[in-house]
Parts: sequence; structure tokens; C-alpha cells
Amino acid sequence: MTKVILYIAASLDGYIARSDGEIDWLSILDTEGEDYGYTAFFESIDAIVLGSKTYEVGLSFDEWPYPEKKSFVFTQRYLKSDREDIVFVSDTVEQVLANLEAQGFENIWLVGGGALINSFLQHSLIDEYIISTIPIILGGGIHLFPPSSPEEKLELINSIQYPTGLLQAHYRRKGNV
Repeated sequence: MTKVILYIAASLDGYIARSDGEIDWLSILDTEGEDYGYTAFFESIDAIVLGSKTYEVGLSFDEWPYPEKKSFVFTQRYLKSDREDIVFVSDTVEQVLANLEAQGFENIWLVGGGALINSFLQHSLIDEYIISTIPIILGGGIHLFPPSSPEEKLELINSIQYPTGLLQAHYRRKGNV
């Protein structure tokens, strides 16, 4: 059975990016030798789903940030890539998730952005949430959970506090074992 995991960082006031999509503020926690569990998490997933704006942010890095994992980019625009590990999709989130399950993908990382996260939330398709709260108040930007998000009951699996001030909480959708 396919499991969708939202693994994301947010500011203390609940933003995942500045209004212009910038995520430069995440670098305040760059500490040599500390990856906040990212490597172990990345190794545990089979595929990635992300929105087209988040995809474009990934393209701005020196290297593609999700190598060796199949990335499914939700878009209504015509986009193309030379990479064989990137697939553009325009179906509904339910259809894409059903296709991923049929292809044998078990652990799916929902990277973002906000609109795509909300689409998954609208259909109760997020099984686990790993949210790293960054000790910064942005005062505005792209909401992790916009006001139109539906209610979702969660139970805490665990939490980790890091010396840098980052607090990472791992939740599971209630009744979803």
C-alpha cells in the first residue's frame, strides 16, 4: 500500500516560502555535519511528488536535489526535462497516486508547494507529516496550510529538538496505522 509523507520545513508562523517563493531563510540552520534526519528519510522513499513552482526552485540549485528518485511534477503548463527521472503529470492527485501505487511505489515524498499540499489534504491523501519548524518568523509568504485547508486529526509519532533550535515533529493521520 502506498504511503504519502509530507516532509517539509516551515517558519514558526507557518510559512514554507517567502511570497516570491524564496527559501533563503532555511540556510540559517546550515550546520556542518547535521542533516536533521534528511539522509535517512531520503533513503526511505521511492518517489517524489511536487508542484511545478517547487520543481523550478529545485532547478535553481547547482544540482538536481532529488537524484536517483523518480520525481512526478504536477503542472498544467507545458514543461520538459532532459532528465529521465522527472515525469510531468496533469491528472488529479487521486489518479496520479493510483498510478504510482500501480507502478509499485510504496513511500512517496510530498515535497510541496502549498497548492499541491492543499490538493492532497482536500482528499485526505497525506498519511504522515514530518514538519521541521525553523525558529524564524517571516511575517508573510506561502502558507504551509492555507486557510481553506480541511480539518485533519493527527497523532504524534515522535519529535526531536536540535541544538540549532529546529524542532521536528512526526505525525500520522489519526486512525491511519
